[in-house]
Amino acid sequence: MQVVYFYFKEKEPVDVPTVTALLVVVPTLSILLKNYLNLVSPVYGVTSCMLSFFAFYALLLSCMMAYRLSPLHPLSRYPGPLLCKISKLWIIYLAYRGKLHLYYKSLHDAYGPIVRIGPNDLSINEKKLIPFILGTRGMPKGPIWDARRNRQLGKDREYHAVIDVRDLKVHAQLRRRWNEAFSSDPLKDYQETLTKRTQELCEHLEGQCKNAASGVAVVDLAKWISFFAFDFMGDMAFGGGFELMRDQDAQGIWEGMEKGLTQSIIQHALWVAVMFQSIPFFSSGMRKFARFAMDQAKRRTETPVKTKDLFYHLYESRGDPTNPSSYEAQLSEAVTDSTLIIIAGSDTSASVMSSVMSLLLRHPHAHRRLAEELEEAFPAIDCDDRRIIEVEKLQNLHYLNAVINEAMRLLPPVPSSIQRGPPKGSGGKVLGDDIFIPEGTGVIVPPYCLHRDPRYFSPYPDSFIPDRWLAPNASPASTSSAPDLKGEVGPQPIFKTDREAFIPFSYGPANCAGKPLALLEVRYVIAHLVTRFDFFQSSQESEGSKVGEGHGTQWEDEMEDRFVFTKGPLRVGVRAKPPTSQSG
Repeated sequence: MQVVYFYFKEKEPVDVPTVTALLVVVPTLSILLKNYLNLVSPVYGVTSCMLSFFAFYALLLSCMMAYRLSPLHPLSRYPGPLLCKISKLWIIYLAYRGKLHLYYKSLHDAYGPIVRIGPNDLSINEKKLIPFILGTRGMPKGPIWDARRNRQLGKDREYHAVIDVRDLKVHAQLRRRWNEAFSSDPLKDYQETLTKRTQELCEHLEGQCKNAASGVAVVDLAKWISFFAFDFMGDMAFGGGFELMRDQDAQGIWEGMEKGLTQSIIQHALWVAVMFQSIPFFSSGMRKFARFAMDQAKRRTETPVKTKDLFYHLYESRGDPTNPSSYEAQLSEAVTDSTLIIIAGSDTSASVMSSVMSLLLRHPHAHRRLAEELEEAFPAIDCDDRRIIEVEKLQNLHYLNAVINEAMRLLPPVPSSIQRGPPKGSGGKVLGDDIFIPEGTGVIVPPYCLHRDPRYFSPYPDSFIPDRWLAPNASPASTSSAPDLKGEVGPQPIFKTDREAFIPFSYGPANCAGKPLALLEVRYVIAHLVTRFDFFQSSQESEGSKVGEGHGTQWEDEMEDRFVFTKGPLRVGVRAKPPTSQSG
């Protein structure tokens, strides 16, 4: 038993043959040998075997638990729940429910900025330590990426895509072309596609309004925004081919991807990934999406370039068709990276846009103020109230950006799964002056907790107040005066807004490469929705009231932490704004 325990402790095996040998073959052989030498009767032998197996596993688990709770464990100095110190099963259960972000926040509220959330895992909610964890002086991707890679590939490989590379040098090499693909010149190439898809979204919503007898259609706005984002990123990654806004996911591709996100529970333990990998139905949805993505990537490589999409800037502008081996290697990598573009790009941006619209529904004064800013910046050019939304102007609209920042602060698209860790063989990592992280430890920095910490955002850290972002001179810890929570005139509180603690796109060299495109997309779509439509609570549409206080927090409560935030329905009443000539 001691040999098995120490082997697990040092090697942490997860492959099925090794685990089977250690947990089944070894105790079986030892028990049979013992019974044989003692020449026991068959009946007594069966009973003895069962008791011996029970004793073996009980002793093995007891030794493991005793070590993890003892002062000898390298993470013993850090506080945390007893269940989390013993095993990751509780975290896996909460991940299955999609509520890890809320649990982590409750832990930090109870235990402080550094909490032990697993036998070998920490959650750190401390701004001053972010550069040592995520920055250029920080650590590589953590152990969860081994589990995610194992599921995606079905076998161990150095990396699957740029997002899961744990070697810092390899990551820097791969990331270089991504940074260039999202620089200012390529962004201009993407604007034509963004304009086309945004117009299509608005036309679909207008069509719904025209088909409604009262002119007010009840729609699931979150679904329409998700379909838009999926179509747009499909254009970026593969040159098109999805058409969810038109066909309503007739092939079940989007549904399969959304169901596949539930499998993020496996990232919390590599042995879970290995176990579920052998269950066919467990990953059927994601496998279906992966096959679809591969077909689209192959189609894209055979299609002449019409517009310079992301696929072009990442691969075709760099590949050498005269060198088949080099070119095919790049295209093989393009398939996996393009799948990443769809999942990471569509779900995160759709989450932010849906969050913005949900929060505006609950805060009509913010909606009115945003509409006024946009209408002043982009006045109607004719009596039909048509407006030309100029992309270049959007980044300078203060209240629009404040609304988006505040939505990402409260509901960051990746709420808790930003993990780093010193790899085995590194000797560990010192954070700041006196915090030592042993090698093999996973360290998460949960944006959901960081963004709601009153040390960095106060007062009312859990409230939607865009004015907290309107401080002059965007200093790291700035203050600003603002109206009260209902937008009424009165005594104005002073807000602390610590921008160094704001990491919706992560931080450092492994942050979100697509941040420039995501912000461009979110600003542009929100500007069109707010200037072209009136939104109502679906339960109050008969009263003729515009966006009101309702919807409560139900939509927010239904969001689930599946590595990225997944969304429930956002049912709203929507009406196309009447032309200026008809509005009186």
